[in-house]
Amino acid sequence: MSTDPPNDTGSDLQADLVRRAEGLFPGGVNSPVRAFRSVGRAPLVLTSGAGPRVRDADGHWYVDYIGAWGPAILGHAHPDVVAAVREALADGFALGATSPGEVELGELIRAAVPSMERLRFTSSGTEAAMSALRLSRGATGRDLVIKFAGGYHGHSDGMLVDAGSGMATLGIPGSAGVPDQIAATTIVVPINDLDAVRAALDAHPGTVAAIIVEPVAANVGVVGPAPDFLEGIRTLTSDAGALLIFDEVITGFRVAHGGAQGRYGVKPDLTVLGKIIGGGMPIGAYGGRRDVMAFVAPDGPVYQAGTLSGHPLTMAAGAATLRLLDASLYDSLEATGAALEAGLREAAQAAGRMVAIARIGSLLTVFFRDGVPTTTDEALASDRAAYARFFGAMLDRGVLLPPSQFEAWFIGAAHGDAEIEATIGAAREAFRA
Repeated sequence: MSTDPPNDTGSDLQADLVRRAEGLFPGGVNSPVRAFRSVGRAPLVLTSGAGPRVRDADGHWYVDYIGAWGPAILGHAHPDVVAAVREALADGFALGATSPGEVELGELIRAAVPSMERLRFTSSGTEAAMSALRLSRGATGRDLVIKFAGGYHGHSDGMLVDAGSGMATLGIPGSAGVPDQIAATTIVVPINDLDAVRAALDAHPGTVAAIIVEPVAANVGVVGPAPDFLEGIRTLTSDAGALLIFDEVITGFRVAHGGAQGRYGVKPDLTVLGKIIGGGMPIGAYGGRRDVMAFVAPDGPVYQAGTLSGHPLTMAAGAATLRLLDASLYDSLEATGAALEAGLREAAQAAGRMVAIARIGSLLTVFFRDGVPTTTDEALASDRAAYARFFGAMLDRGVLLPPSQFEAWFIGAAHGDAEIEATIGAAREAFRA
């Protein structure tokens, strides 16, 4: 661990910041999972990040597998990304018109994800998913949407029906404030169940606008697509005259350079992106077939806008990040992920612990259950209390995991041999504990 940034002596600053935050924000946080409630620990206040590590307000450093919830594929504060943002910063912030950076980042995205023939930037993944759904309704003239149990597509009203991660972590089946009429426009079917998709389409002929899916589920932990599942829903949507939307906010530029659609060879009609394409800055994007995107204003009747969409600093960070994502980086991520997966499995077996490890590329989940889940119900049957104990034991040993059994670990290019060895060593002790 000689590569660790130096620890400060520490103080009680973090406890004071948590107390002050609790007086300001619901639950003391600005996003529910940050409260750490499902793992029974006090929330962390993080002040900085360097490569594969983050530092809390009391000066303690941790090997980080939250990765800003996905964007930190290069690690924190990568010098090239920092330099790009600083250069853009000198020219001002939002200028209220199209910037060259929007064109550059748009071209980089389209080159990597050819199905996005035209695209539109937003300021968040929620906005992008919401806009893609509105577009699908406007383009088809239909109202209903099919989603999969546990799939999380942002917190717009219609998508908070049987959502994953935060809902699963908090035990909330939906959300107050969502009108029944809106919830009724969303049909929920089990993931990896083509018969259920077919039955839903047959039960609502000519009224389903779109199927939206995380091609690799990552909000109930990592659950990969069953063989032929993505191909099957591609065929079913086409036959039904509906659109297929891949929500690749997490998987885009994560499981492969071209996202899950590149990895699995299935082309959706619309794609939703976020996370990595902003290099850690707030962003979302949706795009797809040219004829469908022609419905978006000002070209068409489907309205969507955003004052800070395509923000110059975000565009600079995103372009700097995407330019560094070459084939060798993905090869390295695969090797790192495989080494971590093997080490964690060995550590659990040595301690006599029953866990199942699911990994696709640089996404990983340690499920406290017997067997890798293939459905949402199987994932949700994991031992949450065991995960909470494991989380605490790892945190005490300097490794920060997602504070929920139902979130993916994010492996980054900055995780080197030292970090992987430290993580596996901590896991050996944590599983025994």
